[in-house]
Amino acid sequence: MALVACPTASIGTSPRRSAREAVDAFPEAIVSNVRFCGFTSEASFGAWSYLIVRPEEAGGNVLVDSPRFAAPLVRQIERLGGVAVMFLTHRDDIADHARFAAHFDCPRVMHQADGAGGLGIERVTSGEQAVAIGQDLVCIPTPGHTRGHQVLLYRNQVLFTGDHLAWSPERKRLIAFRDACWFSWREQTRSMERLLGYRFEWVLPGHGRIHHASADVMHDLLAECVRHMKSQV
Repeated sequence: MALVACPTASIGTSPRRSAREAVDAFPEAIVSNVRFCGFTSEASFGAWSYLIVRPEEAGGNVLVDSPRFAAPLVRQIERLGGVAVMFLTHRDDIADHARFAAHFDCPRVMHQADGAGGLGIERVTSGEQAVAIGQDLVCIPTPGHTRGHQVLLYRNQVLFTGDHLAWSPERKRLIAFRDACWFSWREQTRSMERLLGYRFEWVLPGHGRIHHASADVMHDLLAECVRHMKSQV
């Protein structure tokens, strides 16, 4: 599975063996109906992307950020019901977004401040106010890593954080990447603090590690992250 997911095909096996089982394993279930797409793209620096599998009456499937447009992955997504909406957290991790949008005829959601207008994005968000996307999804602008970065909250349970927030197993806490903050650390700190007003149990980042904890524990971890970020402003 690591071989299949690698954005630069830098991983191999000895002796060589078929990767068929690994290919069919993606999108891989993480929690409930949320899946990791694998097939990361070098164009997105190997960033992770996710698929939320929902029935049509709930609005259909949501692809969060863009994996590589690989035929085996596309076929598996088709079997799972396709893509109704594509959510792009920020401009760094868009990879093959245009190919996915064309293939599945799905609108893309992206923030105006990250150049959505120049990319032909169908649903352009703006400002810093959270926006509901159906009954179970909330788009939350989080400027900092980039000017138009945004995260996606699903069912008050799963937070798709792009390059805004991730788990560090070495430090055993939630972190932001100051050395990869392309717009403003001060703004990212302020955005992080606003997330304290939301409840979630899972952090699913584009870069960094996934983490799961109770909503109360996650809130405490996020508060610790904010305190640490403020000390670095």
